[in-house]
Amino acid sequence: MSRLSIDFQRHRLDNGLKVVLAPDPTVPIVAANLWYGVGSRNEPEGKTGFAHLFEHMMFQGSAHVPKNRHFELIEGVGGTLNATTWFDRTNYFETVPSVDLELALWLESDRMGWMLPAMTQEKLDNQRDVVKNEKRQRYDNQPYGDWDERVQGLVYPETHPYHHTVIGSMEDIDGATLDDVRSFFETFYVPNNAVLTLAGDIEPAHALEQVKRYFDEIEPGGEIPPLPGNPEIDPIIGSTVRDHVVSDVPLPRVIMAFRVPPFSSDDFAVARVTGALLGTGRASRFYRRLVRERRVAKSVVTYVYPLLTGQSMMLVWATGYPGTTPADLEAAMSEEIEALHTAEEREVDRAIALTETDLVRTLERLSERADLLSMCDLYFDDPGRLNEELDRLRAVELDQIRTFVGDRLGENNRAIVTYEPENGR
Repeated sequence: MSRLSIDFQRHRLDNGLKVVLAPDPTVPIVAANLWYGVGSRNEPEGKTGFAHLFEHMMFQGSAHVPKNRHFELIEGVGGTLNATTWFDRTNYFETVPSVDLELALWLESDRMGWMLPAMTQEKLDNQRDVVKNEKRQRYDNQPYGDWDERVQGLVYPETHPYHHTVIGSMEDIDGATLDDVRSFFETFYVPNNAVLTLAGDIEPAHALEQVKRYFDEIEPGGEIPPLPGNPEIDPIIGSTVRDHVVSDVPLPRVIMAFRVPPFSSDDFAVARVTGALLGTGRASRFYRRLVRERRVAKSVVTYVYPLLTGQSMMLVWATGYPGTTPADLEAAMSEEIEALHTAEEREVDRAIALTETDLVRTLERLSERADLLSMCDLYFDDPGRLNEELDRLRAVELDQIRTFVGDRLGENNRAIVTYEPENGR
């Protein structure tokens, strides 16, 4: 069987910035991807939502780049760009024609090294309002929009860094001061807490010189503080915990979440394949049984979060038809989960093949390849770990899945959030 063989070089600048160079001359573009080791897990009580707020602040200009000019310059050369914030990291990325790589490097280096001189109270107030509006649109006024807050609150105790959502508390955002934002930047947005990956049409030696030209003079930061709260957590919740919501939703929905081994664990691949066996594709157990045969669900979803701290989380949900009760959905889901002990080799092989195919297709896109290389370097200090991902998936065996189901998907490790339409539909 073939395995992944992504070619890359790895370097580290004197200021601590990790650099991954992955040449691919097949198309004349380059994906520049910058990961910072800061996400919602780094936010102490009273400061939730800061990582996401800062993602917005980073597009408000730096010492040599006016507000919104970052977007204008990249899009002006035909490039694309964006940023995302998550539990364990924040990332910024551009894909540009290879002749414009220096533009992307200059823009990213300017906001890493010279963001603070351009930070103003007006920009903070403006982006605070943008974040609050985003919460209203995506969470407060969206059917099922608060599901993640409810699920995380059940799966993780208040003292755990994953207890609160990435978008955070609006009270905390309202209380953010300019000094808070400056301190956050100086603590986390430093070269020794970042990975820069360039994937695409580059000549590695020349690309490294370009990186040094723009990033070498940025001063390293101090030691990154330990995570707040108590990252240690039991492998299982200890019981079935619940939250029932009657609200203005169109259809009933049941969401189940389970604590599973963290992304860094050898057993994470077992959780990932189990999730695929349950809910990936039309031949999966959930889709075949709940949607096609029993017709109690209109749609099904499974997802295993690649989280690092303590324990990760596996999510399964089913959305019912009008008239279906949450109890019917939950009973059907539980039945299929518990029936996984009858899984056969061919089902496991199919789940592994689907997961492999998804990964390979993802890696065909330069932007995703750069993102995953950054992830492996930031999380594991080893971008080459990406080349071993297929081997980890293929090593999963049927007996491991049966053990995983017994140990992790039972009633002693379930967080269940049910949504019921308020008009009884």
